[in-house]
Amino acid sequence: MLRSSILRTVDFCNRYAWWVIAVGITLAAASSVYTVRHFAIKTDVKDLFPRDLPWTQQAFEFLKAFPQPEMLVVVDAPTPELADQASTQLAGALTRRPDRFRAVREMQGGPFFQRNGLLYLPESEVAHLTQGLVQAGPLLQTLAADPSLRGALGALDLGLMGVQFGQVQLDDLARPMTMASDTVEDALAGRPASFSWRALASGKAPAPEELRRFIEVEPVLDFTALEPGRAASITALETARDVRLDRDFQARVRLTGLVPMNDDQFATIRESAPLTAAVSLVSVIVILWLALRHKRIILAVAVNLAAGLAISAAFGLLVVGALNVISVAFFVLFVGLGVDFGLQFSVRYRAERHEYGALRPALRSAARKAGAPLALAAAATAVGFSSFMPTSYRGLSELGQIAGGGMIIAFLTSITLLPALLTVLKPPAEPQPMGFAALAPVDWFVQRYRIPVVGTTLLLVVLASPLLLFMRFDFNPLHLRNANAPSVATFLDLRRDVQTGANAMEIMATNLDAAKAITQRLSTVPQVARTVAIDDLVPRDQGEKLQLISAAADNIEPSLNPGEVKPSPTDAENVAALSSTAGQLAAMAGADQGPGAAAAKRLSGLLSQLANSDVSVRLTVEKAVVEPLQFSLDQLRAELKPQWITIDSIPANLERAWLTPDGHARVEVLPKGDPDDTAALRQFVTAVLAIEPAATGPAVLMYEAGNTVVRAFVEAGIFALAAIALLLWITLRRLSDVLLTLIPLLVAGVVTLELCVALDIPLNFANIIALPLLLGVGVAFKIYYIMAWRSGKTALVQSTLTRAVIFSAMATASAFGSLWLSSDPATSSMGKLMALALVCTMAAAVLFQPALMGRPRTKPDWVVRRATPPRGTIPAPSRTPARISENRPALAEVDDSYRATRDERDN
Repeated sequence: MLRSSILRTVDFCNRYAWWVIAVGITLAAASSVYTVRHFAIKTDVKDLFPRDLPWTQQAFEFLKAFPQPEMLVVVDAPTPELADQASTQLAGALTRRPDRFRAVREMQGGPFFQRNGLLYLPESEVAHLTQGLVQAGPLLQTLAADPSLRGALGALDLGLMGVQFGQVQLDDLARPMTMASDTVEDALAGRPASFSWRALASGKAPAPEELRRFIEVEPVLDFTALEPGRAASITALETARDVRLDRDFQARVRLTGLVPMNDDQFATIRESAPLTAAVSLVSVIVILWLALRHKRIILAVAVNLAAGLAISAAFGLLVVGALNVISVAFFVLFVGLGVDFGLQFSVRYRAERHEYGALRPALRSAARKAGAPLALAAAATAVGFSSFMPTSYRGLSELGQIAGGGMIIAFLTSITLLPALLTVLKPPAEPQPMGFAALAPVDWFVQRYRIPVVGTTLLLVVLASPLLLFMRFDFNPLHLRNANAPSVATFLDLRRDVQTGANAMEIMATNLDAAKAITQRLSTVPQVARTVAIDDLVPRDQGEKLQLISAAADNIEPSLNPGEVKPSPTDAENVAALSSTAGQLAAMAGADQGPGAAAAKRLSGLLSQLANSDVSVRLTVEKAVVEPLQFSLDQLRAELKPQWITIDSIPANLERAWLTPDGHARVEVLPKGDPDDTAALRQFVTAVLAIEPAATGPAVLMYEAGNTVVRAFVEAGIFALAAIALLLWITLRRLSDVLLTLIPLLVAGVVTLELCVALDIPLNFANIIALPLLLGVGVAFKIYYIMAWRSGKTALVQSTLTRAVIFSAMATASAFGSLWLSSDPATSSMGKLMALALVCTMAAAVLFQPALMGRPRTKPDWVVRRATPPRGTIPAPSRTPARISENRPALAEVDDSYRATRDERDN
């Protein structure tokens, strides 16, 4: 009944070809219009998982209580003072753009930390710092009374005076003189110049984190765009340029966070798309030419594929509303299987055209021979994809929903629009038979040694099966991002510091006491570096620190706040001060050879050059020295007036990041070890979850998302195989035939995974999409062979079917393999695994399955006698096939039976 229905459908499309084409093109055009108007991609990765999963519920509850910024602005500068100034300037400018940013918060700046920063230092460091401030009282007085280049040189003269009177050694001034020399030398060479009074006071070079400031922003996102946060990112960078951070503070501004990283990933894919598309298109066209040899047939297949894709895309958008970053892979799957259906029908048509000569009987015979296998393959593939729908991974579920319907559409266009196009385009006759005669030795070998071939294959697969124990799923999404993308490079740079919390876990405690208990329990976990809670914002040993700071403030307050401040010097006064200090340095160094003398000689020479240089160079040095001096003096005045800090005195915006209005407290858990080590990260997550099952955060989300995806694919694979097996049982009615179809599919899947381990290709969130492709194409290929074998065909390796399968696999593999060229690691890994899976699938179908099936079952003698007409009843088919098929339909059916029987005898 199925075969006759397909035959009648092809006959109808052949008879009314122009009408069928018109309807098909109209439907495709309408679908294209619908797709353009309604096309949308949900780029929010949080939508890939249902919210009723335990770990997603915990994540959303935490995010509702403690909203996390999705964009981080990183400000780097040569000195801590410049970093502070640039960060404050930029944060203020971003706050004035509510159309792009809902909230802006300086993480390390603001009046609170400027006033209380000393309280967060260890008590020993506070004691050392305050003692140094008291000793530097005269120096501070000089600088505060004359905060200029002249005053800075006067402070140096004061130090040289101390050397002269034996209070300090010249070597003790080596570091400040070297710092001054570096600043002057940069200005003289035309390089950006900077000087840090804070670094001078600390006695050591600033650590990288001291030169960096963070601004948390909550961007306004547009999820209808492919890059939802791109407008906010552009605004942030443009704002930094508008306030001239690079010129005034030598600051570099970078962006990172989930939003910029996702946007950069989509941008990378978009930039790579032209190359991959061009390579894919050229390779597919070449392979279609090798398979079909006629431009008209290739055109028919291409138009059929485009129409099916347009209709399927509209169907998908109608069903799910908007695609997601996983279901968008449907386009890739459809192209692969759409090309396969079109090639199977077209290659069969070419073979029948060579046999019959005329077009219409060739189409009818192709429909009779290829229609049922195509229908069963489409149904099995659709059932397999539809089996993804019950899984808990929404991305995979929606992919199955769309792809299942798309396979039916691909089949329907292949038996309607494609025959109509072939009828209208009228390809020329086929002078040569189809198939691969060169593979005849392979055919003979496979059949002659089928038991050794099958046994050796299964033995090798089983012997290699221990490799599957080492199959790993890389759940770290960073490995799927382009490390050269600005936001990713910034994140990788920051991640080296564990304190940034890149791979942190988060716990929401019911109250402060519960948070303290959690902190104590986790303090003994080996994988935990430290925990952070709101209690950590309350400095320890405040009483002792406040006493030290208060004593120092009383001592140096007159020095920091002189009654009279000198007016700014003129350039002539600066030149005089430079020359004077240069002379003193030269005299002090004399003929000494120590580090202090060497530094004094170097600085003396540079100051002399500066005094004789252009005034613009002196202005550059003055700006590099004076502006951070004034900033540091103001900051020191504020730091000497701290207040006793309690949780209640913490600023509201900072407190809200760690404590909710109803009393829930946040605990951040930071990991030990290499942040790029997936195994270490897994151990960290499992160790903490064993103690605190309600933990969430970036590390948990990566870990649980990976588990959910793997579990979803395992469930989908089981559902799909069960559904396909049931469909095959209903259709084939033989358990042995069902096994002959599924065993090669399973072998291809297992070999693919074994090769992944051997070639060090871990599964990840992107390339795991290759498994549905392997299932879809693999089922189709296996069904083609089992149906041909059941009809009595032999010599399958050199047959027309193998030609279609090989070129179909080549076209699909080349189309998907071109993704390997993408600069996006996710897309590249997808193309790599897809190409590998298709090679394994093709090999299992072409070489292993024929050996597994062996020779077809012998038909009963009465079937042969009934199907064979008396000799001489019908003319030879090669003489007048067109007239018999067109003018004598009854004899055409007998003719088909005769041909089938003759083919069996010839084989």
